[in-house]
Amino acid sequence: MARKSDLPLIHGISILAGVLIAGGLIFLIGVIILLIPPPEPIMSDQPVLLTIIPAPTATRIIPTIMISPTPAVVGGISVGVFVQIEGTGGVGLRLRSGPGTTFTPRLLGMDAEVFQVKDGPQDVDGFTWWYLEAPYDKNRSGWAASKYLKVVKPEN
Repeated sequence: MARKSDLPLIHGISILAGVLIAGGLIFLIGVIILLIPPPEPIMSDQPVLLTIIPAPTATRIIPTIMISPTPAVVGGISVGVFVQIEGTGGVGLRLRSGPGTTFTPRLLGMDAEVFQVKDGPQDVDGFTWWYLEAPYDKNRSGWAASKYLKVVKPEN
């Protein structure tokens, strides 16, 4: 049996043995990591396809449905045609969340900006309203009064 005077020596040896074992294990793991070859890069002649997913927005998009069986045409404007904003004097046209001046503006379309008509017409507040969508960004959409819209004629 160990004497009381031998206990600090035994504890010291145990701690030293533990440190040496831990150091040896760390050294071994380091050697193993260095001996494993890095993975080969995958090279291909094929182009890499990158899908960009736009971040969600707080803007609520109201789905619209065309109910009439025949497309309505008012002032040359109908669903599917492209229109250009004009006549705002540089102030821009408010595209709203619904057809009418009481609905909240969603965005400001500037003169010469082009949109595609997706729904309408709706006669509200003395204006004929059309639902427009930018061909380059579906989030740029809303209801606009036809007073400030001009049909864009396709080039032949």
